[in-house]
Amino acid sequence: MTATWDFYGRRAEEAELRKIADRGRWFFCEISGRRRIGKTTLVNRLLDRTKDKKIFYVQIPDSDPSGVLKSVNDALEDLDVPRADFPLPRDLQQFAKLIGRLAAKEYFVVLDEFQYFHRKALYPFCSYLQSEVDRLRSRRDATGGLFVLGSIHNEMMAVLEDRRSPLFNRVTDRLEIRHLDFAALKEMWLAHGIMDPYQHLFLWSLFEGIPKFYRDCFEQGVLRRDPHYRETILRELFFKGSSPLRTEADNWFLNEFRGRYESLLKIIAANDGCSHARIMEEYSKIDSGTELRQIGGYLSVLESKFQIIQRRLPVFGSKGVSRKSRYYVVDNFLSSWLGAIERQIKAARVRPMDVCVKTCSQRLETVEGHAFEKMVRLILEELSRKGDEKFQITSRIEGYWNRPENLSRNVEIDLLLVNDDAKTLRIVTCKRSGDQLLRDRADFDGHAAAFLRTQEGARFSGYAIEKMAFAPALAAGTKKKLAEGGYQAFGFDELLDDL
Repeated sequence: MTATWDFYGRRAEEAELRKIADRGRWFFCEISGRRRIGKTTLVNRLLDRTKDKKIFYVQIPDSDPSGVLKSVNDALEDLDVPRADFPLPRDLQQFAKLIGRLAAKEYFVVLDEFQYFHRKALYPFCSYLQSEVDRLRSRRDATGGLFVLGSIHNEMMAVLEDRRSPLFNRVTDRLEIRHLDFAALKEMWLAHGIMDPYQHLFLWSLFEGIPKFYRDCFEQGVLRRDPHYRETILRELFFKGSSPLRTEADNWFLNEFRGRYESLLKIIAANDGCSHARIMEEYSKIDSGTELRQIGGYLSVLESKFQIIQRRLPVFGSKGVSRKSRYYVVDNFLSSWLGAIERQIKAARVRPMDVCVKTCSQRLETVEGHAFEKMVRLILEELSRKGDEKFQITSRIEGYWNRPENLSRNVEIDLLLVNDDAKTLRIVTCKRSGDQLLRDRADFDGHAAAFLRTQEGARFSGYAIEKMAFAPALAAGTKKKLAEGGYQAFGFDELLDDL
């Protein structure tokens, strides 16, 4: 097991940033992604490798102009930027001019949390910056560059991509930083001696592919093989007074969503794959007045502006048909927090910590069941992109469900893998254990047969139909029994081995 933390994955992103920095001409690069995903770390690695360039970095606060200028002036002092060449700005226009002068002197300027310039009090800065950007673009001798980093996608788009924005069409390069893929996670898990697929599932259902959270695990000494990993990780990361993630959700975004938004998020997290009707039913228990009539608007804000929830349709579903829609909390960390962790942290104020940690661990098993389906979907898509013949697909992997008047005609399929080139349809079931797969065989077979009789299933007439079953790990005897029932069965550990 390694005793150090390394940088995992991100090779394509690093290569793209190096390409931008090595052009030898002015650039304006937008880097977006959720908080803690590693945007700043990625830029810092680039800057460490370009020693010939001078750096100016400032994190923009969610504040008024005076707060922004205070941060800028502190950064100028901390980074020893020469005052004679770059005097302290006294207003936002002077700050924009400062960026222009820095770039002209071959500085790489990094503005973190750039989305805050969408705020009304700060928005005039966009016009001031436009003038500097246009001037720099026209100068052949300007070899510096501007990186703007942002974590709220909708607000970054409003500042940089809205046609009405002064900065529209000024960005030269865009890079979106996503979760670490499974190849990078495999590299990290192996480096730290973590071989148990159930520990992989536990970690992924909490942290998905967010490097900062795994770094927190490492620094707390829990990113390692441990027979009691569930309780150990929860106690060290969340429940102790000094735990690094104890207030993460509040500090990250929940303080912006108190009241109606928080209530909606809790309903969706507790009912993964929640229909609009179910949301209305649950919310009516809280408020049956005017708030209830505005639920659609609140859901739209959470989906389109903050991208915290996702509205999904069954495979082949029409986007115009909303009655079959289901809502999901997009972020694993938030799902786990709302679904299990938050309540038990509060309970630990008046109950023994060990009791609350144990209860939290038990409730997270339900969250993990939902997360495992997502986990399988994403790793199968990754394997298909890498050319694995067993899992080749020609369209995105989705599930199927209907909404019959007669519940006895209900059809529910976890995932459908379609390969139109090979005329193959794979019908998939995902369970948290091999025993659950065995118990569910008859029920799943019924749903698979019923799907093929639907209008959507009829399009696969003439296709080879295969059944697949997935669990985190499968014993040889379980795989044999599933094979006898016509299933191709895989443990998640086998999928990792294929990467």
